[in-house]
Amino acid sequence: MPTDVIMPQMGESIFEGTITKWLKKTGDPVEKDEPLFEISTDKVDAEIPAPVAGVLSEIKFPEGATVQVNAVVAVLSENGVVPATPERRQGTAPPQVPAQLQVPPKAQLAPPQVVVMPQMGESIFEGTITKWLKKVGDQVQKDEPLFEISTDKVDAEIPSPTGGILTEIKFGEGETVQVNQVVAVIGGAAPSPTSVQAKSSQSATLAQAKPVQQPVAQSRERSEPVAASTDQSLRSSPLVRRIAREHGIDLARVSGTGSQGRITKDDILTHVDQMGTTDAMRATREHQPPKAELAPPQVAPEVPQGWLKDEVVPMTKMRAIIAERMAESKRTIPHAHTVYKVDMTRVVRLRDRERAAFEQRHGVKLTYMPFIAVAAIEALKDFPILNASLEATSIHFHGNIHLGLAVALEWGLIVPVIRSAEGRDFISIARSIQDLAGRARTKKLLPDEVGGSTFTLTNAGAFGGEYGMPIINPPESSILAIGGLRKEPVVLTDADGNDNIAIRSMQYFCLAIDHRLIDGADAGKFMTEFKRILESWDRPIA
Repeated sequence: MPTDVIMPQMGESIFEGTITKWLKKTGDPVEKDEPLFEISTDKVDAEIPAPVAGVLSEIKFPEGATVQVNAVVAVLSENGVVPATPERRQGTAPPQVPAQLQVPPKAQLAPPQVVVMPQMGESIFEGTITKWLKKVGDQVQKDEPLFEISTDKVDAEIPSPTGGILTEIKFGEGETVQVNQVVAVIGGAAPSPTSVQAKSSQSATLAQAKPVQQPVAQSRERSEPVAASTDQSLRSSPLVRRIAREHGIDLARVSGTGSQGRITKDDILTHVDQMGTTDAMRATREHQPPKAELAPPQVAPEVPQGWLKDEVVPMTKMRAIIAERMAESKRTIPHAHTVYKVDMTRVVRLRDRERAAFEQRHGVKLTYMPFIAVAAIEALKDFPILNASLEATSIHFHGNIHLGLAVALEWGLIVPVIRSAEGRDFISIARSIQDLAGRARTKKLLPDEVGGSTFTLTNAGAFGGEYGMPIINPPESSILAIGGLRKEPVVLTDADGNDNIAIRSMQYFCLAIDHRLIDGADAGKFMTEFKRILESWDRPIA
């Protein structure tokens, strides 16, 4: 009986691994728990043991291949022979591709493989296709993003399950599809260097005939070549390579801090930040016309056409869900709000003093959010009613604090969740905040990381506001909005009763509560404890 060997999940936020070395070859006998192959991820390098004893009958991915978690990477059998399956039988003719979708005759088609709508969580039964990233006839690499979907809980890019040619798209953008329905068909070999070169030449010809928006890397006239996404000599993940392609970065110029020089997501994002400063300076110089060509000043410059458009566009799936839930919250929950001003000077000084060393030690930027999150978690332990939910005529006191973090996206709002936050230390909270927010913006969150929060933080002051009056996210009973942090003159009274004016870093926080469940006194006690923790911060952060 053959046994499949799968790519293991090496942590909650790890979705793929790169096979760096096979320790056995096809035909070799293998003992149970004997090291079979080595993998590398963004966080760890590891040897993977054989799940059973047997003979290594088949290796499905070579060294250097990056494989999704739970994909079959090898097969072990008792005698080295794998029973024939439809995929392994010889002589089976591939299904016919409709004439209108056939690719050029020179392209050798392999048996087509269907692409299905994935299930993005136990309670998710459908997804809306928001964007196709490829069109019929395009060549697709394995694990290359193929289309984007939106569900009740998460937006995500769906990678191609195989390399080949996209021969059929069964559902268009905006259509909602049931889980496991076939949405596309891929049939054909992965592109060869020759075909890639030919396609590039064809694109160049089309570009001369019809102007197109140039990629960022070309418009900046960068001298550095763009790194090929298939270059496996540089240790990096597909996400890292995609970011490099989008920003026109040669990965050979990026210093890797991971194991054996592996380029991590933080490495590439740091490089992008550094590159952005240089590009901004260059762009400023390039957009300054020579003094001899300066146009005379205009008394009343014309307003460019197209600034405002009279149009009606359909809501996205995410926006429609947000609209429905916010309206339901305001309709069914009697909201009450209380606003507190907190002296953050002690935290500000601590952060300024420790931020460089903290980032060097832990690889995470030290922001104000983990301070605020920890203070909220500690206050919730003392006043669990704010972490409860109303269920019919009963109050559900939750045994864990699942802390939601509202993240504003260009296409909507999403609330990733730090599970069991009450048992985490400061560093773990800081890492989780950075990781979840980053993956929310790149559509890399897992379904289990969205929804199920028991208390939410929302940063209303991120855009300069004093404070915001948030709407509760059902079935939660409270939400805390973080206001803007500003220096203000404050009256301080010393031990002798003398008043003095000092410059302090002050920040507003607004708590919204479900008044059916939480009294104003409970809200005030919670906020008083929250304020005390921040103003007298004495907790370790290292």
